Amino acid sequence: MPWPSPPSLLYLFIGLLLLVLWAPSAVICQNDTEPIVLEGKCLVVCDSTPSAEPSGNALGMSVRSGTGRVAFSAIRNTNHEPSEMSNRTMTIYFDQILVNVGSHFDPARSIFVAPRKGVYSFSFHVVKVYNRQTIQVSLVLNGWPVISAFAGDQDVTREAATNAGLVMMERGDKAYLKLERGNLMGGWKYSTFSGFLVFPL
Repeated sequence: MPWPSPPSLLYLFIGLLLLVLWAPSAVICQNDTEPIVLEGKCLVVCDSTPSAEPSGNALGMSVRSGTGRVAFSAIRNTNHEPSEMSNRTMTIYFDQILVNVGSHFDPARSIFVAPRKGVYSFSFHVVKVYNRQTIQVSLVLNGWPVISAFAGDQDVTREAATNAGLVMMERGDKAYLKLERGNLMGGWKYSTFSGFLVFPL
């Protein structure tokens, strides 16, 4: 078999040289354009109900802030004083605060002011003492009763009007308890009023 002529050897050498120089760049281009597939699973845990003031992180997800917590609980710990029940508003007052996270319950007026729009849960337990009259107690939202309860048994020394429910509130809305019927002249010691933010909207 005859050897290739010198020009053929030159062409063969140039072809091999081009192949060696072109191959790495082809691999680089392929790595830049084609996706890389990784085996396995990735789990991301995030908050489904972020607070109204989300803070970002490296992944761009919202992180719940501790400032979003809202809750209060107040009780009546002393006997009734006539000056503490306003004949005009008939607001039921509480003299001891058990919990006031966020400080949105005003103990001086016994009124809760919503810090943000959301769904709120309220419950109350108002005790009448040595009182034969039927009482009606309402949870009042911005001046309108939304939840009521009655206590009217004449044969017991202590009886309570109790109820609970969820209400929608806007920022700045006010909620308090009002005596709609009867009187609490015998006192309402051991009564309670509580509420908290279920979730913001």
